[in-house]
Amino acid sequence: MSDIDVKFMEQAFALARKGMASNAGGPFGCVIVKNGQVIGEGWNRVTSDNDPTAHAEVVAIRDACRNLSSFQLSGCQVYTSCEPCPMCLGALYWARPEAIFFAGTREDAAFGGFDDDFIYKELDRPVEARTIPLNNLLAAEGRELFVEWLNKSDKIDY
Repeated sequence: MSDIDVKFMEQAFALARKGMASNAGGPFGCVIVKNGQVIGEGWNRVTSDNDPTAHAEVVAIRDACRNLSSFQLSGCQVYTSCEPCPMCLGALYWARPEAIFFAGTREDAAFGGFDDDFIYKELDRPVEARTIPLNNLLAAEGRELFVEWLNKSDKIDY
């Protein structure tokens, strides 16, 4: 951990406080850095935007990708005030940053009333045993879309 890492994490904390002060959402902030410069930032905006996906990391990913004109965060570092929830962790893996730094843990989030543990447990369950029913419908037709994708000559791989 360097002084620079601490500086960026403190910026994530400041964004979390900004979001809390404006009642935008929970106590979460995130900055995304490339070559020592902040290229994306966000704070939790779930309640202000009426968007359950508007977590600090997702907001910051969208901001950074827009600023980079890219759907990936290659060569970037992510500084987030709390360990990413399963949704944010998935989004971060898809964005492919080179490193993720977090301060609070999922246990700290649970202490604050943000208990993501049920989602982690759901992901470990077989599809047919999950709380929200997942029903496989038109599986062959769904697979055909992937055949079409594989045969598409002008696709952009990711």
